[in-house]
Formats: sequence, structure tokens, C-alpha cells
Amino acid sequence: MTVAVIALAAAGCGKSSSDSGATSTNSSGKYNGKGIGLAYDIGGKGDQSFNDAAYAGFQKAEKDFGIAGRDIEPQDGESDADKVQRLDTLAKAGYNPIIGVGYSYAPAVKEVAAKYPKITFGIIDDNEVTASNVVDMVFAAEQSSYLAGVAAASATKKDHIGFIGGVDIPLIHTFEAGFDQGAKSVNPKIKIESQYLTQTAQEGGFSSPDKGKAAAQGQIDAGADVIYHAAGLSGQGVIEAASTAKVWAIGVDSDQYSQSALAKYKDYILGSALKNVGGAVYDLVKSVHEGKPESGVVNGTLKTGGVGFADTNPKYKAMTKVVAAVEKAKQDIIDGKVTVNTK
Repeated sequence: MTVAVIALAAAGCGKSSSDSGATSTNSSGKYNGKGIGLAYDIGGKGDQSFNDAAYAGFQKAEKDFGIAGRDIEPQDGESDADKVQRLDTLAKAGYNPIIGVGYSYAPAVKEVAAKYPKITFGIIDDNEVTASNVVDMVFAAEQSSYLAGVAAASATKKDHIGFIGGVDIPLIHTFEAGFDQGAKSVNPKIKIESQYLTQTAQEGGFSSPDKGKAAAQGQIDAGADVIYHAAGLSGQGVIEAASTAKVWAIGVDSDQYSQSALAKYKDYILGSALKNVGGAVYDLVKSVHEGKPESGVVNGTLKTGGVGFADTNPKYKAMTKVVAAVEKAKQDIIDGKVTVNTK
């Protein structure tokens, strides 16, 4: 049961930005921006998850529409003012659209979008910025996490599973809420370990594989044999620990089974709760390129294909009872028979 996501290209982990430098116009002459501006969230390009999903959409749009692009890495310990400066730099250079990857860009998008009303701005995972030239791209992560919970509770041999969140914030609480509800729909008495790596993003909760590895090892030692992470780059450590212990990990945001950087661990990646961030980025660029820019809130749900559960691991596909349980849960949510908690 896949969701149509844009495949990730191999991405490096460096702090550099790219700029192909060309100004682009479509065949109708509607588009005259310099290209796509993309500003990454904490963890940056190479996280094999959230940021790389955005980069995949960015790359596909560059190729399909023949337009330029510039993507810029975050810096450690940066402030809102740093984000404002980054977006302002892209706007002054003529990039359109300009996309902030992550809720932390909300203050910067609000400020810079007001200064450049003819440029379309996008922000992922936030719907608080309301302006005619801003697109809020949000996803029902609780729905895909519910499917992850159903998969975990159906696959565990110990009735003992775990959740690891990168940062203790409301956005990540939605992942945990959906996961817990999905797991308990299968087994109300299932034991669920839960841990958040840090209280703030600045402490490295989304960017520290070592923290993810240590947390996962603790849950494995406690008896969990399926662990779901919503921790960005830190999730690589979760997946490594699960592979070493020969227990299941469930990835997030992108199909982590298919990521080249995680290839040596993939046999122990049961599946991934997907957010089609790449598709949302691509669709926004397409709308601007065609002269009909999106505006307002764009919701990605199971029904719209904006979220889903990756089933690319052949070992998962062979677990027919697990697959059937996840498929039924998906349809129940789409049909409105199940409403997933966000808290």
C-alpha cells in the first residue's frame, strides 16, 4: 500500500548550497523567476528523511520544468533572524517560489513574505502563516503513524514496541498519538516504550544519530522488538541499533528502506510512515511555473495520497496478516470509520 512519493536522490551531508544560476520562463511566458529557493530545516540535506524528501521534489521540478534552483543548509544554533536573512537573500535574488522546510520557518516566512508580495512562499508542517502569497503545506502525520502502529503491533513477537521522537513538541506528539492509537487498535494491552531525545531542536534531537542509537538501544534492552522513530537525522541511529539487535525499525517521512545511506540496515526496516513532502514541493513549484500559484493550506492525508505507509521491503510484503491489517486500517481511516488522535 504505497503512497506516490518522489524518489530520493543520493544526497550529501555537507553544508554547501547549490545554484545553477539561470533565469527561467515557461512556454507561455508566465514564469520569470530565477528559480526555486529551498531552505532546509535542522539536520539538512542528507538526513534520508524529511529534508531529503523536500530536496527530491526540488530536483524533480528543476528537471521537469527546466528551471534553476538554490538550496541552502541551516547552521547550528541559528536564530529566527538567521532564517529571515536566508529567505530575504533568496527573495532579493529573484527566486520564486521560496520554501522553508519545517515549522521553525514560520516567523521568517511571515516576515519576508510580507516584504515580497509578488513571490510565492511555502512552509512545510505549519499552517499558522496566513497570506495570499503563502502556501502552508501540512500533513496528517497521525494517520501514517496510525498505520505504523498497526504494523508494529501486528509484527511484534513480544507485544512490546517503542516510539522515539526527536524533539518534545506538539508536531511530534501527533506522530506518537497516531502510533499509540494504531498499536492499541490491534492489542489494547500492548506495552509501548516512549522517549523524546531533546526538549528543543537546538539540542540536536533531529540531528544526532548517536542520541537516536542510544535511545533505541535502551528500548531494545527493555524488551521492545519494533521501534518507530520520528526523529529526522537522529533516526539513522535508531535504525542502526535495531539492525544490530536484529529487531524491526519503522522509518519516517521517506521510504527509508530504499535509501542508499541506510542500505546495510534495510533488512530490518519493516516499513516507513510516509509524508509526501517531495510531492508537495513539486506541486507548489509547478503551480508557480504555470502562472497559477497555490495559496492557503494544502493538506496531505491518506485520502489525498499525502501520507501513507511504505511496503517496499519484501519481508514486510511476505507478512500477509500484517499487510492485511495495515490495509484495513488505511481504508477505515479513508472511509471515516476511524478518526486518528493528534494528541
